[in-house]
Amino acid sequence: MSLTALPPATVTLAFTGASGLPYGIRLLEQLLAAGCRVWLLYSPAAQVVAQQEMQLSLPSQAKALQALWREQYCCGEQLSVFGREEWFAPPASGSNPADAMVICPCSMGALAAIAHGMSDNLIERAADVSIKEKRPLILVPRETPLSVIHLENMLTLARLGVTILPPAPGFYTHPSTVDDMVDFVVARILDQLRIPHTLMARWGEPRT
Repeated sequence: MSLTALPPATVTLAFTGASGLPYGIRLLEQLLAAGCRVWLLYSPAAQVVAQQEMQLSLPSQAKALQALWREQYCCGEQLSVFGREEWFAPPASGSNPADAMVICPCSMGALAAIAHGMSDNLIERAADVSIKEKRPLILVPRETPLSVIHLENMLTLARLGVTILPPAPGFYTHPSTVDDMVDFVVARILDQLRIPHTLMARWGEPRT
């Protein structure tokens, strides 16, 4: 599964129930700022994580969240939000796949389902579509320690060309805030998508 030379015009972004929603929210902001069209999917467990980690209440109804964030980010139809059971949503079909998909954060349950082709909800189906259509799929799994089951599922997906990108911030940039550490991970995701950013200095370049 190879990336094209151009950055993706449309990205499916999914939030699942793993810890690490600040990564997902920051990535959403950066994708919108870069001019990407974003199809956003989120699970009920992601709603729990949003409240726990960010004191952020995500409406249960996808269209309510869509209206809220379109206003907040002033992005209009650039952002579309779909519910888990919206099988007529664009990312559910290989006839209309996104250019790339990112699941950030990705729970081990979602990762396992994708590795075994379950497709029981829109997040899993969209990932399955990305794999079969050979579109870039990036998973940001947050769990520790990792069991043999977790590792074998990741290896299965990696062999299919899926990018496994654990949220492991480096310290060579001398981060001074949690936001700096979040930006490090989001920068790595944007690099995989070939989307330009200024979140951090690149290796060998002067820090600003």
